[in-house]
Amino acid sequence: MYRILFTMMLFAGVMAGNRQLAAQTPKFRVLAMYENGGHHVAYSREAKVWLDKLASDAQFSIDYIQNTDQINDAFLVNYQLIIQLDYVPYAWKPEAVTAFERYISEGKGGWIGFHHATLLGEFDGYKMWPWFSDFMGGIRYKNYIATFAQATVKVEDHRHPVMKGISRSFQVKKEEWYIYDKSPRPNVHVIASVDETTYSPDSDIKMGDHPVIWSNPRMKARNVYIFMGHSPVLFESEDYKRLFKNAIFWAAAGMRHKR
Repeated sequence: MYRILFTMMLFAGVMAGNRQLAAQTPKFRVLAMYENGGHHVAYSREAKVWLDKLASDAQFSIDYIQNTDQINDAFLVNYQLIIQLDYVPYAWKPEAVTAFERYISEGKGGWIGFHHATLLGEFDGYKMWPWFSDFMGGIRYKNYIATFAQATVKVEDHRHPVMKGISRSFQVKKEEWYIYDKSPRPNVHVIASVDETTYSPDSDIKMGDHPVIWSNPRMKARNVYIFMGHSPVLFESEDYKRLFKNAIFWAAAGMRHKR
């Protein structure tokens, strides 16, 4: 009898330990790159608070870096998703450039880029990153609405997983609205675009066909670029938060399914 009770207690202890271990083991690991200065610091701070809560609730882990010094193949193998949270595509260390290109082109993990990720051109004495421009549809940054404008974003691909539960159109209260030398549409899969006729206040800085959410299906990594990412007021929008959350689980899932 005592042996049976001992065996049952031992089994219960092992099961409890397994449950505790499962709870402590993250479902996937995220690397978030962010700028901690300049105009985007307020957005980054708000995003970090929101991301940390989501990571805790959904049981994934997230690490933050502010430069590319650590990035190489061995470093990135630890992560199933990279979030380029308002981080520019220039001034990266050469080893980081090579590792990132492999990560995306070979599908070693997923990627979500926001706002500053399409600041493509010659900035601060750095040359444009041609591979990254191709990744974003062959575009080059041209101009932006420095005084900001409210506008309506219209969903084009309602069936894409990142748009699950998102309104057919939603308001963005405050954004800079970049324009590029051309629309990326011929080279990417457009998921949503901004209706430039809804700019408030109106602006002459327009590009006509103006995608703001897209994915590049030519890359093996699940990827999505979301232009909106300048102001912390974005986190007052349920549609924006749902879009961000959907993007995380969709992009990270591609790698988890391979394991």
